[in-house]
Amino acid sequence: MKKFSILLTAVIITLSLTACSGTREPAASVSDGGQEDSYRSESDILTAYGGANTVATASVTPHKQQVLYLWEENNAPAVTEYTVNSGGYSDDPDFRPYITFFPVPDGTDIKGAALICPGGAFQYRSDQPEGVSVAEELSRLGYQSFVVDYRLRPYTQQEGALDLARAVRFVRSHAGDYGIDEKDIAVMGFSAGGILSGEMLLNFDGRINGTALDSDYVPDGLDGVSADAAACGMIYSFYDRLSVGTTDAELLRSGSLPPTFYCYGTRDHFYNQFLANTDAAEEAGVSVERLQLNGMPHGFGAEGGWIPVFDEWLTKTFAEN
Repeated sequence: MKKFSILLTAVIITLSLTACSGTREPAASVSDGGQEDSYRSESDILTAYGGANTVATASVTPHKQQVLYLWEENNAPAVTEYTVNSGGYSDDPDFRPYITFFPVPDGTDIKGAALICPGGAFQYRSDQPEGVSVAEELSRLGYQSFVVDYRLRPYTQQEGALDLARAVRFVRSHAGDYGIDEKDIAVMGFSAGGILSGEMLLNFDGRINGTALDSDYVPDGLDGVSADAAACGMIYSFYDRLSVGTTDAELLRSGSLPPTFYCYGTRDHFYNQFLANTDAAEEAGVSVERLQLNGMPHGFGAEGGWIPVFDEWLTKTFAEN
């Protein structure tokens, strides 16, 4: 098994928000022409960038930013009954998961697609700095990039994973429109977002649809499209569940996982778990790349110099599909 380890000496940065803190991140912002919009509500963002269109009904705009709901109204697979927010949850019961598309700039060669899941301990989504900033940088490097605003608590990790699977199906179904090979799709996440990506790859990829969780879910045309991904980016994250990285190589082997890129800092409180989870993935036969950032804590987002290394690895991984 090929493995590489790169040690980067980084300036230690102080973050007011980490992916495992209890601070509420503001609603997702999207940008236009490099200028960030003010933080706005979900409804404001959707109205400005695609209205109430869904991934099943929208006409895609490959050269323009677009925001789309992932599920048709009243047909999102769920086992959680959530009707009243008592004040303990970031999203109200009427929240509908959605994706925000960041197109590759005109004149830049398109390499593939990346679906990005921000972290936040399943309590909130850290769209800054783990969503928008990363999507903007990856799009400049040639990746059609999508930030996935998935369901949070009280919904389960499994329900959120189905949101990501739905997003993958949408991107694959429009591979021609986005100028990518349908095989060249990566999923990636930060902290809880990486755990969500792993949940999807272990249990809800391929053509496993929402009926596996919710017998009342009504499948549609997108459910006939595979949710497989060619690569996974685990950015200060691991396979399993919140705060617990698995060391069960047989569990990981059973998932037929794609090549996985791990990136983590030596000052991260989960550092030893990253090492153990990566070792287990290698034992399971997963093609693994490791990038260790010396002196970096949890929650560095787009900082630390890891994105060019990830780009090089992902370009090679797609080429070997």
